[in-house]
Amino acid sequence: MTNSPAARPAGQWVPACRVDDIPPEDVKRFDHAGRTYVVIRSPEGDFYAMDGHCSHEKIHLADGLVDGAIIECPRHFGTFDYKTGESRKLPACVDLRTYPVRIEGDEVQIQVA
Repeated sequence: MTNSPAARPAGQWVPACRVDDIPPEDVKRFDHAGRTYVVIRSPEGDFYAMDGHCSHEKIHLADGLVDGAIIECPRHFGTFDYKTGESRKLPACVDLRTYPVRIEGDEVQIQVA
């Protein structure tokens, strides 16, 4: 399974976690090269990756709640569509960047710029 946004410049594929590290409708933090990301597993078992901080007050989304295709910030309850990065509920009003994901064996990898 690969989720890759169109028109994104190629980048480096880096291992983020193992497939079994994230149950469906859960999220895992991943830090790489000074940036924080989150990897999310949908209820269907697909994997997605996006910036790891809420755009409202830079709170870590890894502690947030995943419900369907939405992740909710744990502090002020702003929400994002984790498939597109689109902010869906205030106080989050700036979209987050999403990243392509691929599965290699039992490893979840994300493509970072």
